[in-house]
Order: sequence, then C-alpha cells, then structure tokens
Amino acid sequence: MIDELGIRDLGVIAEATLPLGPGFTAVTGETGAGKTMVVTALGLLLGARADAGAVRSGAKQAWVEGRWLVPEDGPVAERVAETGGEIETGELLLGRSVSSEGRSRAVVGGRSAPIGVLTELGEELVVVHGQADQQRLRSAVAQRDALDRFAGAELQAALTEYRAAFTAWHADAAELERLTLARDERLREAATLREALDEIEVADPRAGEDLELSERADRLSNLEDLRLAAAQAHTLVSADEIVDDAPDAVTLVDGAKRHLERVVEHDAALAPIREALQNAGFLLADAAAELGAYLAGLDADGARELEVVQERRALLTSLIRRHGSSLDDVLDFGRTGGLRLVELDGDDERIEQLAASVDEGAIVVDRLAGRVSELRTDAAGRLAAAVTVELAALAMPDARLTVLVDSEHEPALHGRDQVAILLQPHPGAEPRSVSKGASGGELSRVMLAIEVVIAGTDPVPTFVFDEVDAGVGGAAAIEIGRRLARLAERSQVIVVTHLAQVAAFATNHLSVVKGTDGRVTESSVRRLEGADREAEMARLLSGLAESESGLAHARELLGLAAERATTG
Repeated sequence: MIDELGIRDLGVIAEATLPLGPGFTAVTGETGAGKTMVVTALGLLLGARADAGAVRSGAKQAWVEGRWLVPEDGPVAERVAETGGEIETGELLLGRSVSSEGRSRAVVGGRSAPIGVLTELGEELVVVHGQADQQRLRSAVAQRDALDRFAGAELQAALTEYRAAFTAWHADAAELERLTLARDERLREAATLREALDEIEVADPRAGEDLELSERADRLSNLEDLRLAAAQAHTLVSADEIVDDAPDAVTLVDGAKRHLERVVEHDAALAPIREALQNAGFLLADAAAELGAYLAGLDADGARELEVVQERRALLTSLIRRHGSSLDDVLDFGRTGGLRLVELDGDDERIEQLAASVDEGAIVVDRLAGRVSELRTDAAGRLAAAVTVELAALAMPDARLTVLVDSEHEPALHGRDQVAILLQPHPGAEPRSVSKGASGGELSRVMLAIEVVIAGTDPVPTFVFDEVDAGVGGAAAIEIGRRLARLAERSQVIVVTHLAQVAAFATNHLSVVKGTDGRVTESSVRRLEGADREAEMARLLSGLAESESGLAHARELLGLAAERATTG
C-alpha cells in the first residue's frame, strides 16, 4: 500500500505531503484547490505520460515521491532488484520529476530507472479508476478483462496454457504462409543456383589455379626467347664442338686446373685454388646438363598449348566475373551455394511438416479455447449474480446485470470469446450493453460493484477512485461510500470526491486547502479530525463550513456512516 505521497510544484500545489496508510482515504477540497493533482501525482508515479503543463507556473520542475509498503519478496521486489534499486525494511520509494521543458526522470528504490519500470510496478501495486477509466469499461476488451479477473486462478492457468499453444500455432501458420507464398520465388532461386553450381562443378577450378595458369601463359608466350637463351647458355658452358675458336667455360676451367696441377707441389697455397677450380668444373657440368634437359623439355607445340591455357584462363575469368572478385570467391560460392540449395530443396519437406503441425496445432488450440470459454461462461453467471446484488445495495434495486460470452469467433491471443456486460436498469427494459445504455452515474456504480465483487477473488493492494460518485447523490451516494468502505477491508482505497455522503465513510480524511497571495495560487493538504472534519463535511453538504444546520447534518451523516460501517 501507499504509506505517504509527497508533491512539489505540481499544478497549483507548491508542496504537500499526504499521509495515506491503510483503509479508506477520502480527499476533498474546494473546486480548483488541486485535489485532482493527487490522482495526477499517482499517475506520474505509475508511469503515466508526463505533461510539462502540469508543472506549477514559475517552477523549473515538478517532483512527486511515494513511499510504498511492500513485501520484501515477490514480483515487485524482484523487478526493483533488477533495476539496481533497494527495498529497505519493507519500504519502497518511487520518484518522478517533470521539467518545465517536458523532460522526465524516474527513481526506483534510490536508483534512476526507465519510466517503463514505473508502469510495470504500477500494474502490481495500484488500480486507478478515473472518469477515463469508467469510460474504458465501455470497451469489450475491458469487459473481458474484468470477467477474467473475477474468474481467478483456474482461468488464468487455462489462459496461460492456451496462449502458449496459440502462439506456437500462429508462428507455424505464419511461416507456412510465408514459405507457400514464396514457393515460386524459391523455385526460381533454386534453378538459378543449380545452374551456377553445375557450371562450377564442370569447370572444377582448383585453389591457386589462376596464378599457375598466369605463370604458364607467360612462359608459353616467350617460348622462342627462352629456347634461344638456353641454347646459347648451354653452348657457352659446354659445347659439343668449338665455335669460332672460342672454347666453352668447362674447357677453360679444366685448362686452368691442369696448369695449377703441374706446379702445386711447389707451393701449397695453390692447392685450395686448384680445388675451387675443380668444384667449379663440377658445377658447370651440372649446369650444362640442366640446360640440356631444359631444352629437351621445352614444348614442341607451344602455340597449341598456349591456346589451351588461354581458354582455361578465360573460363576461370568468366566464373570470377559472375560469382565474385577472385577464384577464392568462386570456390566459396560453390560451398555456400550448395548449402543454400539444400535448404531450398528442403523447403518442400518443411512445408509438409508445417502443414501437419498447423493442423495438429489447430486441434489443440480449439480444445484449449473451448476450456477457456467454459470457464468464462461459468464465471460470467456468477459475476452477473454477485454484481446484481451489489447494484441493489447501490440504490439500483431493480437493475440486473448480465454477462454474455460469445464463443463463435476466430481464435486470438485472448481466446475466441467476445464478452459483453449488459445492464437492465429495471424490469421490462431491454438489456443493453453498458457501452451504450449506461449513464455516467450508472456506469460509476456498475464499475464500483464490479470492483467490490472482483476484490474477493483478485485482491489489489490499492484502489484509486477519482470522481467515482459522478452523477449520483443522496441514498446512492451513501451506498457508494459504504461499498468503498467494504472494499477498504481488503485493500487500500483512495477516493477523490466532492460528496459528503462518500467522504463520511473514510477512515482517513484529507483536505486540499487553497490559498492565494494575489498572484500565485498554492495548495496544501491537511488531515481532518474532529471539528475540522465536521466543518469540511458541512461545507460539502451546504457550501457553508460554519452553518449550524450544516454542522448538525454533518454530525448526523458521520454517525450514520460509522453505524453502517460497523453493521456491514
């Protein structure tokens, strides 16, 4: 529950602290005093959209802070911990600032947090009913949500199971539709890919082959120059016969070695030189042999081979142009393209599998949706009967509520049911949907009756009602106050009201008091007790806080409320 609410520079409120606590808190005040700012402040703490226009004139920013008493375990504590915030001895502090430029900041458990976290926590902590929320009850979605809350844990478990099955079935159906619609495109892609892979397979390129062919083409293109150079080198190194009386290198080196051999015995220094010449002779003989082999191995028909090489290079160049920027790209395309082709060829099998899964899923979804419909239909009768009893106590003795569950719709995430809440205001009248036939006052009472009934199966820590008594008065207003007090037995109830008949049942009465300095209106909040509360009740009843008749009426009303609260 909310233990305390602090407000600074919001609307006409300069600074105020609202002591709330358990039970039924009524907030009253003169028109324009800013009592609706209490609801606005709570809305900001629960993640509502920030409005720079709500910042008090002349202030840089508005600030709202709430102190909640919460369990130190459970979903609220878990979410706070995820944001890095803390709950100290069961107290959770939530804060929200709004600058005059429209910037907003949230604080959760002492740490900055996204505004969305306030929204998530608010769903666990508070249910707010304002005029807009009463209008929301006119929507089919809100009516179905109310029924589901009343139906309780058994329906929630069935819904959870159904939603898991529906989500899986819907995903399979969407993928089946996508694959089926894309079948022609996949067939075209597979045909194109298969043709390209066949082309690569026929060519059978090897890694590095393009470089090898380039080197080979260069050799074949210069074949005659290579042949002539090798022949001349071979002649100069080791000729079969003397040309132009010029001995070859082998002969010259051999001659030099023989000269040294004749005199080496006279000077040992010549021995290593003779050995070097001998080794040089061996090397020259080897070179001559290699040149001879090279000449013998040169292609006899270089032109024809060059043609074959160039054709192969042209084929590889064509592959590279179509499938990448290098031969490595072509080889990669062959590998990845093969995997993609397997995937495309497997889509037909996938379609068959999905079709079977969708058929099976439809059966499961239909069965689980039927179970959800059964539980809703059963709960609808019980909710209608209980709310009808409550309406009788809210000065609508002849009204009858009916909750219809229409299960003839296509499955959706919530099931296949459309829910309609019908109100028959008196016997003989045609039951009409509250979305069309209920007045503002009737809608307020229907909403309150529903919340009172639902609270028995789906308790909420805190209810906030803004003008729940709109359009009612007299006995109906007294019964609204009594029902709010009854609701406060299970939950904290905070009500902004202008009716004394409602405020009389509060266990905590706060008054928003307006003052002025001639330029800026400011408001503060006071807890009312004793004579002060009687005076505020008299003002609400007659507009005169000090009227003796008004005070007498106020005392009488407070006594009546106390008596009815104790007798139930």
